[in-house]
Amino acid sequence: MVVIEKIPGAELIRKVPGGGFFLTTSESFLKWGKASSLWPMTFGLACCAIEMIATGAPRFDIDRFGAGVFRASPRQCDVMVVAGTICVKMNDCIRRLYAQMPEPKYVIALGNCAISGGIFYYDTYSVTKGTESLGIKVDVFIPGCPPRPENLLFGLMKLQEKIRREKDAAR
Repeated sequence: MVVIEKIPGAELIRKVPGGGFFLTTSESFLKWGKASSLWPMTFGLACCAIEMIATGAPRFDIDRFGAGVFRASPRQCDVMVVAGTICVKMNDCIRRLYAQMPEPKYVIALGNCAISGGIFYYDTYSVTKGTESLGIKVDVFIPGCPPRPENLLFGLMKLQEKIRREKDAAR
């Protein structure tokens, strides 16, 4: 016997009494599929990138969240994980890569430097004050210096919740 309460997304599925099939809306099904197959872009800038790489290792296993296929091309990604210190020379590159990503696209700011410039912003002229200062909307902020791999996994879960709660399919 299958207990429906333990299935992920059980609140979206109803079992028909006496039947052997499930009913759900196509929109809920598509949101579940979109949230369960996130393809992040390989975009590490500093020490937070090491923690992002460690998340893909067997100990933390980012694959169980459907986000283990790190891509090098922005045209194949739907999640940009900005991990680390953003220097002024990288601003145009980040904007260009974000513009090349297909819709719907999401951004995770990993680490204090990606969120607000971190400890380096006030001590040097070459550090940008976070991802949002570039005009890029960040969906999930993950603080820490550097944040642990578990924090990135938690941030992915929060992004999946956000995708499932979206009102319409087009963002």
